Amino acid sequence: MNTSASLSTSAGVSERAKAALVALLLGSVLIFTVGFAHSSSVHNAAHDTRHTLAFPCH
Repeated sequence: MNTSASLSTSAGVSERAKAALVALLLGSVLIFTVGFAHSSSVHNAAHDTRHTLAFPCH
């Protein structure tokens, strides 16, 4: 019964790691997509966030 408990715990850690990786990738895609957008309203909405992350926008 001990092995099933350790398998359950490792699967939970694996799922959390996958979720964290997906969140990181999604966030990066959103920041970089907005960073290269040509619309001034989109640019202004994310301007401070990009500077906080040292993303050059101008």
